[in-house]
Formats: sequence, C-alpha cells, structure tokens
Amino acid sequence: MEKLPLTLDLDALRSFVTGIECGSFALAANRLCRSTSAVSAQLKKLEHQCDAELVVKQGRHLALTRNGEILMGYARRLLALNDEAQRALKGELLQGEIRIGMQEDFGESLMPGILGEFRRHHPGLRIIARVDRNQALLSALSDNALDMALLWQSENPPREGKLLGQCQLEWIQHPELEISTLLAQGEPLPLVMFENPCLMRSRAAACLDRAGIAWRVVFVSHSLSGIWAAVQAGLGITLRTRVGMPGNLRVAGGILPSPGNLGIMLVHGQENAADTGAREKLGQLMEAALLNVR
Repeated sequence: MEKLPLTLDLDALRSFVTGIECGSFALAANRLCRSTSAVSAQLKKLEHQCDAELVVKQGRHLALTRNGEILMGYARRLLALNDEAQRALKGELLQGEIRIGMQEDFGESLMPGILGEFRRHHPGLRIIARVDRNQALLSALSDNALDMALLWQSENPPREGKLLGQCQLEWIQHPELEISTLLAQGEPLPLVMFENPCLMRSRAAACLDRAGIAWRVVFVSHSLSGIWAAVQAGLGITLRTRVGMPGNLRVAGGILPSPGNLGIMLVHGQENAADTGAREKLGQLMEAALLNVR
C-alpha cells in the first residue's frame, strides 16, 4: 500500500504566513492571540514537516528562504480555502459590494496587499476602491459615495472616525540637494507641495514660520506621483511621512525643525451603506498593516 503524503498543519501554516506579513513572530503572536513561544514552536513543527528551513533573520525582520517562498503561495491558498469553507458552513460568506477610499500614500504602498488578502477571504464581495486626497474622500463619505476611508487626521476630525495610529512627518529630499547651504546663504527653502487645501502644506508653512526660516513653493502637484517626481528631480524638499517614500530619496535629518506627527484615521460612512462584517475585517487588516509603518 502506497504511503499517504504528510498533511501540513494549518495552524502552523497560519503562524508562518502571519509572521512574514507582520515582519516578526512576536507581532504575529499578538495578532493570533498566542504566546511568542507557541508561534515559534509551530514554525519549528512546520519546518520539520517540510524538512527545510523556511525563514531567516535579516536584521530586525524575517526573510523567506527559497523553500519558504515556494511554501508561502501554497500556504495562503490553503488557508484561504480553509477559511472560506468555515464561513460557508456558518453562513458567513460576505456578498454584495463595499466602497473604500484611501489617501494616495496608502493607496500606493499599503492597500494593494490589504485588499488582496481581503479578496482572498471574501471572493463573493465586490470591492470598489478610490484613491484621492483627504477633502475629496470626506466629501464622498458625506455624499454616501463611500462606505469607509483611510485618510490623514485633519484638524477637526470626523466624530465617527477611529484613530489607528500616528506617523512621523519628515522633510524628504534628494540626497544631492544641499539644504544646509541654502539656509546658510539665506535662500528661501524650496518646497514641493500639493495645491491648497493640504494638511502637510499647512503644517510645513507653520513649522518653518515658527522657526523663522524663509520658504517658497517652487512646484505644485495634483498627485503624489508628481510630488515624488519633482523631489527626485532635485527641485525642492517636501513634507510627507516615510509611507511610500521612493528609495532614492532621504530624510533631511536634524537640519530642519521637527514637524511632529500626523494621525491616521479610519472613517466610516452611513451604517447601512455596507456589510458591518466587511468593514470590521478591512479595519483589522488596515491596523495590522500600519503596525509596520509607524
């Protein structure tokens, strides 16, 4: 009689996938409501079952080995099918449509992964996503054109919004732009900004005015990609967070005054606009993703 193939442990696969998504098994343990030692033991069990090393440490983060990369795709599909079967048995498969908005920073860096995972869990739910600026997203929520939106915290945040965390604002520049030389020569600091109204433009102006540093806006863009392109061209410096920052740019360091933090809000539209379960699941995925960017 032919020997049956080994059945991989689904709980161990979940710890493996969650550990890589979170960047550490300590964070994965918190997300899975287990101890770190229990999650580590499950990884060892999985490596024993696969007879292969699956992850290696790279600095403070985890990286997949070649065998880990091979297993990851299968693990996600196995878990998604398992979870879908459980929800089908319980009558919990989400159907219908959910409309989500997001600020450009999140739309380009965080949301593809979040929406991909959400789609794997709820294949029957149609997702409509809109990437835009804060004011446009708030207006869409008020007009019932969106069910929920991830955006930067304004000075007067909506009462129905939930603060998910804070991001450090940074002065971001091309490495060859000599900020200290400009300041020493008394030249106005060249700024690359969105058109008004803009939270970060207002914060930048107020911060520099308090420090007595002259400034002028040299480039105005309607999109975040335009902002990054202008800074990469060395036209000036911008004020953003590190979320989605291109790898060839750098933070100005201690040359300029600190602009402080900016909150990240999850704001919901009308209660009857979308399935509550879908909102809750998306909110959980967003919070987990933001743990790695703050």
